Amino acid sequence: MTQHDNEHEHDNEQEHDQELVLRPITGPDELDLFTSFPYVLNAEIGNDLTAGRRHPEWLWVALRGDRVTARAGWWSRPGDPQPALMDVFDVAEEPDGVRLLEAAAPARGTPPDYTRFLAPDWRDHGDPRWKSVLEKTGARVFVERLRLEWRPGTPVPPPSGRLTFRPPDDAAELIDLMTLVLEGTLDAHSRDELSRMTARESAEQQYREELDRYTSPHDWWRVATLPDGEPVGFVIPAHNGYNPIMAYIGVVPAHRGHGYADEVLAAGTRLLAGQDVPRIRASTDLGNAPMAAAFARAGYITFEHQIDMTWR
Repeated sequence: MTQHDNEHEHDNEQEHDQELVLRPITGPDELDLFTSFPYVLNAEIGNDLTAGRRHPEWLWVALRGDRVTARAGWWSRPGDPQPALMDVFDVAEEPDGVRLLEAAAPARGTPPDYTRFLAPDWRDHGDPRWKSVLEKTGARVFVERLRLEWRPGTPVPPPSGRLTFRPPDDAAELIDLMTLVLEGTLDAHSRDELSRMTARESAEQQYREELDRYTSPHDWWRVATLPDGEPVGFVIPAHNGYNPIMAYIGVVPAHRGHGYADEVLAAGTRLLAGQDVPRIRASTDLGNAPMAAAFARAGYITFEHQIDMTWR
């Protein structure tokens, strides 16, 4: 080993021996410190602070001297007093990552779930360090999802004439349809909710906590009907504060198996494409093969995967 190698190893030991400091950032002036790990969400964190989706006390770092050895960040919808999920977690030193979570995790029972965005080939590179650390704290993988994107210029199928689209009559009609489509759902989060509540309770909660809170026009929402007016499904195009999205698509059980999902998705895509948007985002569980196939037929490409982990 060369003299230079010995010196480098000695420097690393000294750096690791420095006292570990665990704390939240003091404010936006420490964003450079918090974003010293590269990650796709870094560019959004400043705007999230301004919009109230994050707070400095929800953005924690583990420090040895001036070196960040781990970080953790939580997110909520604007106005929520508690974080809805943890969506930032990076680790250089595994023990420091464990200690950071112990110090920073909200002290109210089971921690919020963790979400991570990854390249589609992430499995080819072995388990990442952050996943190993989370598993040491008791977390497990709950579901893997496809993150999908439609880009301008991608053809959208024209209406077939089999279905008519109109706005929902009111919230009650939409909640009724949401309740129906939960029968036989392949969505892991919905299935988990149905183990703890009724389909109507799940639909009412999703409407109240997610759909009704979108600030994009609710008159974008569409119910799909047969020529006689019978509803077969619905689509919720929206903007989530980051991107135009397909927030929810559903076909009621009585009308599944007739290709209506493709037409419902196309209607939502046409509506957003008509707003001259730069992209449309969507997601579905990796295991939800029928919905993934419908997105593929509509020209949506998989640009990322999403891993959701839970301590429940």
